[in-house]
Amino acid sequence: MARATLIGFCAVAMWALLALLTDASGAVPPFLLSAITFTIGTCVGLVARLFMPAAGGAAKIPRQVWVIGIAGLFGYHFFYFTALRNAPAVEASLIAYLWPLLIVLGSALMPGERLAWNHVAGALLGLAGTVLIVTKGGGLAFDARYAFGYAMAGVCAVLWSSYSLLSRRFPSAPTSIVTWFCAATAALSLICHLLLEETVLPNGAGQWLAVLGLGLMPVGAAFYAWDIGVKRGNIQVLGAASYAAPLLSTLVLIAAGFAEPSWRILAACVLITGGAALAAKSLFLRKRAASEANA
Repeated sequence: MARATLIGFCAVAMWALLALLTDASGAVPPFLLSAITFTIGTCVGLVARLFMPAAGGAAKIPRQVWVIGIAGLFGYHFFYFTALRNAPAVEASLIAYLWPLLIVLGSALMPGERLAWNHVAGALLGLAGTVLIVTKGGGLAFDARYAFGYAMAGVCAVLWSSYSLLSRRFPSAPTSIVTWFCAATAALSLICHLLLEETVLPNGAGQWLAVLGLGLMPVGAAFYAWDIGVKRGNIQVLGAASYAAPLLSTLVLIAAGFAEPSWRILAACVLITGGAALAAKSLFLRKRAASEANA
């Protein structure tokens, strides 16, 4: 379980590169960028199949798995882009980033799971740290004019948390199936691009490399790692630790010279790290007890 949880957190670390690489990709419209990067993400899965072939004679994958996977990957991005078009980015992003808290709370409904106080407290500390990152220490201004955009951001949070939780109910579905979720998302994103956007391709090698990086990691390998984490890892710990993504993203931007360090970054680091450690308390205690039993 600990190894699968760590693999799942690798997805969070890769998502920390999303802001930097998206900014470096130029003026490519969001649905076109999604179509290109998910196509690359599909290729990541196809290459992985060469080294980790699916087990022969596996049971037929239930129809619900396909619905959950495609709705999770494409649905999240569709509603997120819609939210950003209809509401201020700060408020929309913060609402959308309620999904880690929803994962922690929703895990109590999963078979074999038990929600403890430290899981909830850890997730709330992570949320507080995220508020500091997203708002830059300022206030929030929820305006009724943007109610539709706020609602779309809320749908994002519900969709991704539901995808993560429901994936756990089908542990026998191989991670390789994420390949086809990515392919379907790429196709649907292309349709949305053709209907809603003007085509603007990356300009120059630097922007194309940024797009390639997006497809290989945050919009590629990250989804395969996340699938392993939510199916076999400690989902409460993983949910709380997911609040590290905006912090890590900000640290990456600071390292690249696009942001300045500040007290709020330090405070957010303390809140998110402390929240993740608190949520993982039971996992650490079980590991310690197992070590003592084997001694």
